[in-house]
Amino acid sequence: MSGAERDATGAASALDAVADALGARALRDVALGARTTYRVGGPAAVAVDAQDEADLLAVHRALLAADAPVPVVVLGQGSNLLVADAGFAGLVVVLGGGFAWVEVADASVRAGGATKLPVVARRAAAAGLRGLEWAVGVPGSVGGAVRMNAGGHGSDMAAVLARCGLFDLATGEAHDVDPARLDLGYRRSAVGPAQVVVWASFAVAPGSAGDAEAVVADVVRWRRQHQPGGSNAGSVFTNPPGDSAGRLVEAAGLKGERLGSAQVSLKHANFIQADAGGSADDVWRLVQRVRAVVEEHSGVALVPELRVLGFPDVPVPTVRARGKRA
Repeated sequence: MSGAERDATGAASALDAVADALGARALRDVALGARTTYRVGGPAAVAVDAQDEADLLAVHRALLAADAPVPVVVLGQGSNLLVADAGFAGLVVVLGGGFAWVEVADASVRAGGATKLPVVARRAAAAGLRGLEWAVGVPGSVGGAVRMNAGGHGSDMAAVLARCGLFDLATGEAHDVDPARLDLGYRRSAVGPAQVVVWASFAVAPGSAGDAEAVVADVVRWRRQHQPGGSNAGSVFTNPPGDSAGRLVEAAGLKGERLGSAQVSLKHANFIQADAGGSADDVWRLVQRVRAVVEEHSGVALVPELRVLGFPDVPVPTVRARGKRA
């Protein structure tokens, strides 16, 4: 048996131990691609629908039963995720409705990690609170937006995040965290694979509801005019310093490029569309082709913004719990 085979066997055994420890909470062979905005891709070997921190604590305790690190991914809206057709041989922690809520006060906005970011933006605007209007154009969850420091229209999470709550699946502990500790940068943060963003609060300023809602409408109008709908995950590549990934893809002659059931959007070259009932593997092969052609054409190595799971040679995030076994 090769080293890779031994690793795979150990990971499968560890995952089985976690599923057994989770009992009725563990869901097997859950359609995962269908929970992403690409709407393609295979199942998760094991999934947990977490409705509250008690469910997250149960995941931590189950991870203690494993003798090896377990592949773990936290899923919100799935708006920046591509799952291989073969699926993901790990544990997916799905943040459920218990983590989808918004609290709007006189001069503050707080929301659960599973809340859709456009919902937060609209609620803040309706209350006359300024600073989150740009977020109506980001289709992901609050937790995912913090994890990747999502942004657009001249702002990002780093500019508005006041504080957030993290639950650590490795330790079973919850902490309130200052954004300074998250090392928020362009489409990145220090939030690790074991950490779940359970809530976030935002720095907003009082203003006119009419003005805020007008900006929200402008952002929505711009998106409809310049970005495609359908099955995609938004921008595939981060913008290189001083340039635009979409411009580089178009300059390389790849706008409209098709590979099987995947196509570079004719509306915006930094989007890759998946056909209904198509293949996630086609999407990933097209991503790799675009990277190769753009680098050959311009010398720029584009960096994927898209998160991928289950593909060969793509590192899998793993978690090993720490603490006493039950």
